[in-house]
Amino acid sequence: MLGRATEDAAASPAAALTYPFRGDHQAGIVTPAQERLHFAAFDVTTKSRGRLVALLKAWTDAAERMTRGLSAGEIGPVEGAVNLPPDDTGEAIGLPAGGLTITFGFGPGLFRDAHGKDRFGLADRQPEALRELPHFPGDNLDPARSGGDLCVQACAEDPQVAVHAIRNLARIGFGTVAVRWSQLGFGRTSTTSTDQSTPRNLFGFKDGTANLKAQETAALDSHVWVGTGDDARAGWLAGGSYLVARRINMTIEVWDRQPLGDQEGFIGRTKGTGAPLSGGDEFTEPDFHLPGADGPVISRDSHVSAVHPAHNDGVRMLRRGYNFVDGTDALGGLNAGLFFLAYLRDPRTHFIPVQLRMARIDALMEYLKVTGSALFAVPPGVRPGEYVGQSLLG
Repeated sequence: MLGRATEDAAASPAAALTYPFRGDHQAGIVTPAQERLHFAAFDVTTKSRGRLVALLKAWTDAAERMTRGLSAGEIGPVEGAVNLPPDDTGEAIGLPAGGLTITFGFGPGLFRDAHGKDRFGLADRQPEALRELPHFPGDNLDPARSGGDLCVQACAEDPQVAVHAIRNLARIGFGTVAVRWSQLGFGRTSTTSTDQSTPRNLFGFKDGTANLKAQETAALDSHVWVGTGDDARAGWLAGGSYLVARRINMTIEVWDRQPLGDQEGFIGRTKGTGAPLSGGDEFTEPDFHLPGADGPVISRDSHVSAVHPAHNDGVRMLRRGYNFVDGTDALGGLNAGLFFLAYLRDPRTHFIPVQLRMARIDALMEYLKVTGSALFAVPPGVRPGEYVGQSLLG
């Protein structure tokens, strides 16, 4: 019997949503950002290319089923023989699809090991841009929360649906892959569709006002989707993207003691409406030259100024991050922050320079600590009859 909260969620229009698993691009990128996330990075433990291909085929079948609201396996959680393990773990029995999307990516370690050895005959197809991200100033990375050979991003309106997806893919991968790290997220911190309202991050500010939207097809082609001529070594990635994942801890308690005016100055926007400090409403373009009493109204070291496309050669990225709260740390402070996810055409032009600029001048960095970091190449969409990554491994 479903609990009252689960019954209410199952009855909501969002819970009944389904998104096609197959298409030109993988779902979960320009799909309207859902409210819940379960993200996992995996290490490939097998040395067999055949077993890796078999896993990706099995993952494709299971993902397509689960995004339709079906069980992970053809038999189901309770319909099989009692003397055999079920091919679905069962915690999503009675739950609809909940707008579930499952997105797959490949890390640098899938192509070469730590010593540069070709693992699966793929080294000559490794994209030039797919390298470990630099260690940026201010990073305090935990190796146990960074990297990975494969990644899976499961987003849904129901947290149990997202957890069910990752749990079953990990179960299917037992003996071929092992979970390296994972992250739960709640409360999207970005807007990927013009139909969505702008959410707030754990600092209390609206986040993602100027984010790329699904409706901006020309901008997506310029800034998100890898082009056919981008990399002669990696034609298989055309129509795909790169995914940057960064676990950003926020010093919540220190931030909460700052005056409102200082908070707004660090961000460059008002806390209430999200309008730039130069005036207007949330969607008014910031005026970085409007004078104030002690310089521009929007300070040069504000977050808005540091990351604005006008100050970063016009580059944009599609962000779909999530809030996280993972209990308390050893000092009793909240272990909380932003799990930053961004899709972009080339990390060398669309992420690394922006992050370096942030590290150099962004006043907000005083309240942030990056504890995890990874980069993945996200292959194009899965067409009928294909498995995810077939353009690389087929």
